[in-house]
Amino acid sequence: MDSSDDGDCPVLHAREGGLAQRFANSFGSAHPAAVFAAALVCGYVALVAVSILLALFVTDVLVKIGGIGNADESAIVSIVADRTSFLTDASSVGSAVGGAPVLPILVALIAIVFAIQRRWLIAAFAVFVLVVESATYRVTSWVVPRDRPHVHRLEDLPANVSYPSGHTAASIAVYAGLVLLLTSAIPNRKLRIAAWVMAIVLPLFVAFSRMYRGMHHPLDVAGGALVGVGAVLVLLFACRAAEAARSTARSRSAVARSGRMRAAV
Repeated sequence: MDSSDDGDCPVLHAREGGLAQRFANSFGSAHPAAVFAAALVCGYVALVAVSILLALFVTDVLVKIGGIGNADESAIVSIVADRTSFLTDASSVGSAVGGAPVLPILVALIAIVFAIQRRWLIAAFAVFVLVVESATYRVTSWVVPRDRPHVHRLEDLPANVSYPSGHTAASIAVYAGLVLLLTSAIPNRKLRIAAWVMAIVLPLFVAFSRMYRGMHHPLDVAGGALVGVGAVLVLLFACRAAEAARSTARSRSAVARSGRMRAAV
């Protein structure tokens, strides 16, 4: 990572004196890749802990409150009641753009392009934002199982992994995460707005599609949105920590070269 150049992606720059820089400094002269890995693991553990606590709050508190639990289930019953062949086909598209194979292929292509350009932080962000999201979803749904809506479901998936919505989380993590990187380097306000509109509309389309297909409740979708945002924050922290470590290493190298030049003179 220390040989990359991500200077044209300001959002990955560590803030002077910020958490990412302090985290990187605590590792001394460690390689930026090691700092990235450490920050990634710490961020992931924190995200999983928060996600599990929220899942317990949803399943053990919110859904047991009559009005909230009933509304959470009846919302899907109402959506399913209005199914049409067109909407069913559209929901299939929505599920595809929020999951496999679309997102893994998109992430792989982006990572390959930026790896070829030796812009390792952007490549790492693209790959690991999806990895962190997926791992968080799987651990959360395994530790805190929740039954899917009691309607006819359009997909044959395990019935007790309703919370959180992995497709919603993945679409936010990838689309919103990548748009965040893109817009931080785009000065044109109209282009930034257009990009963010897409980053919002696509996850909303995915979320509705998952509910329409009877796979998740509204609370599951909300949980998925939080996981997706959390995955983006974890990767921002990890990339900024790595960037701070790289900047520190370059500064030390420059000081060392300057010292050698003065000694030679």
